[in-house]
Amino acid sequence: MTVPFWLSAVDVLHRVPGRVRLRYRLAPDTPDDAAALRRLVADLPGVSHCRVNARIRSVVVEFAPEETCAEQVADGMRNLPAPLALIPADARDDGRAAVAASLATLVGSGLLPRPIQFPVALAGALPLFRHAAADYTEKGVTSHVLEGMAVAISLARADYTAANTTTFMLVLGEYLEDSIARRSDELLKHLLRPSSDQVWVLRDGVEVQVPTQSVEVGDTVVVGTGTVIPVDGTVLGGEAMVNEAAMTGESVSVVKNRGKGVLSGTLVEEGRLSIYAEQVGTATAAARIAEYVEQSLTAKSEAQLEAARMADRLVPVVLKLAGAAFLVSGDWRRAASVLQADYSCALKLATPVAFKSAMYGAGRAGILVKGASALERLAQADTFVFDKTGTLTTGILEVTDAITFDERYSADDLICLAASVEEHYFHPLALAVVNAARATHNHHFDHQEVQFIVAHGVASVIDGKRIVVGSRHFVQEDEGVNVTPHQHVIDALYQQGKTLLFIGFGGRLLGLIALKDSTRVTSARTIRRLRELGVKRILLLTGDHRDRAEELAAELGLDGVHAELMPQDKARIIETLNQDGARIAFVGDGINDAPALAGAHVGIAMQKGADIARLTADVALLEDDIERVADAKQAANDVMELIGRNYRMTVGLNTAILGAAALGLLSPVATSILHNGTTIGILLNALRRRKPAPRQD
Repeated sequence: MTVPFWLSAVDVLHRVPGRVRLRYRLAPDTPDDAAALRRLVADLPGVSHCRVNARIRSVVVEFAPEETCAEQVADGMRNLPAPLALIPADARDDGRAAVAASLATLVGSGLLPRPIQFPVALAGALPLFRHAAADYTEKGVTSHVLEGMAVAISLARADYTAANTTTFMLVLGEYLEDSIARRSDELLKHLLRPSSDQVWVLRDGVEVQVPTQSVEVGDTVVVGTGTVIPVDGTVLGGEAMVNEAAMTGESVSVVKNRGKGVLSGTLVEEGRLSIYAEQVGTATAAARIAEYVEQSLTAKSEAQLEAARMADRLVPVVLKLAGAAFLVSGDWRRAASVLQADYSCALKLATPVAFKSAMYGAGRAGILVKGASALERLAQADTFVFDKTGTLTTGILEVTDAITFDERYSADDLICLAASVEEHYFHPLALAVVNAARATHNHHFDHQEVQFIVAHGVASVIDGKRIVVGSRHFVQEDEGVNVTPHQHVIDALYQQGKTLLFIGFGGRLLGLIALKDSTRVTSARTIRRLRELGVKRILLLTGDHRDRAEELAAELGLDGVHAELMPQDKARIIETLNQDGARIAFVGDGINDAPALAGAHVGIAMQKGADIARLTADVALLEDDIERVADAKQAANDVMELIGRNYRMTVGLNTAILGAAALGLLSPVATSILHNGTTIGILLNALRRRKPAPRQD
């Protein structure tokens, strides 16, 4: 198998605070490009400057000590993949060329005179011997060394047919294994959709085309039919059918209009939208996916590391078995057969291929998993802890009550009055009021220019009277409207866990609009599925009122609830659960959830979550569907089950092949065919993906 990393070794030579000198060695068959290496090292987290001396294989790195350290820089260099773009085209085709040359040697060697067969067979095996020698020099006895020894024994015995056949099978097997590993990487990269270098934005009421990188938060981006949306944001105007398959895996296009969120990387199939840019450039969902994909291609899980360690430990066992087989039988052919079979390739490759395939399947189902380790930890999770608002509940506020304190105004009048000034305000509360007004006769009250008071509310003038709509603090403290005569009504609504909008008109409190989010229709099904998937305990943590939290916990059948919490309380409870031995998956969406997400065994962030929550989490949902949490757990369980099954198959099949070879029941050719065939089969099995769970409405 071709070495997946660019550098075979990285050693720290000298260090001072903020600066380190390292020596590196290139892996076999990788490009020697100092400029590209300098760029990649300079892009490592915390690195501010990098200088490469290719002649002496030295790198000097300057870094921010508060962000990284010398060991992390060295680890980052060790995990650098050799960029495909730097490898010459003829080198990329070496796999196919080597297979063709090896096949020609196998087929044509028998037609040559006997004295010429040895140099031809030796020439065909030279790449294998060079690889084995390099491995032995750097790593000691590896599977490649065993394979080289097997071919050398066949050549020494003048069994050129066995030598050529073994060489061909090894070259073919390595090519197929490399192809399968590359396919698993390509699967992940297919999640990304390139965007245009130019984008239309609205500047001073005029649409102008600007470079994508110049778009800023707050810009109004205009997209039309056939355009890939370049930003994450919210639709300000227009209507369009948007294909979100690239980001959510949903094959059915969805309608997007005012108030709906859109993701970068999704395609406008028909229509036209004006979008308020909320995330641009490297902060967009598509850019973050690209970053996580690049990280996932080199990150190793504990299962992968353990498989590699096991493979390395078994190499000396195979060597000893070959020696014992020769000592007992005196047959070099039997020793060569044993050396053909080892555990290394299937053990080392099947696990990362399975993880990457599972991550691709999860991504297509609307779940972004940040590395194999996250999947592994999610499979181990036995306790799920949910935040409430925006997680088990929709997080979308709906008007539940409209209470007037003036008999001249009905409840519908109150809603329409508030909506008349709120319709110009882009805020969840405003959208909820406007939607409620549309469900009534939607009588519009003419008003003067609307004044927006950030984080407080809105104000205007209707029929010569000042109207204010917003928080209690805004209406009572800033506007001087007395609300205390209606304190009992206010308290009752607060106790029901509702959010209140205060409407002041003409200097007095005209009424209250109460809003509340609702339980997701899929929350109960998600909880049931998690229990079926082996979760032992499901808890609720929330800053909401205890009555509402306990009501929700009872409705969904949760095992416990902690209410009226501050952010530090959530983190403290997570820490206590950790100390008790629980393996926790925390599901949240707010800034206040970030400490709990970071402290959990694995953190899962909702699609509409705050940026810090989504960046802190190990798993980020790409669509607003709580059932994707159960899908993520299902994917994690499935991949770990698959890895375990592949592990048992690898050990069982290769042990049987080794035993048969040691007993003389298999020739070197038969051993090579069986070993490589089973390895390819195990890798193909690792590439299988479980289809996402069907959506239920």
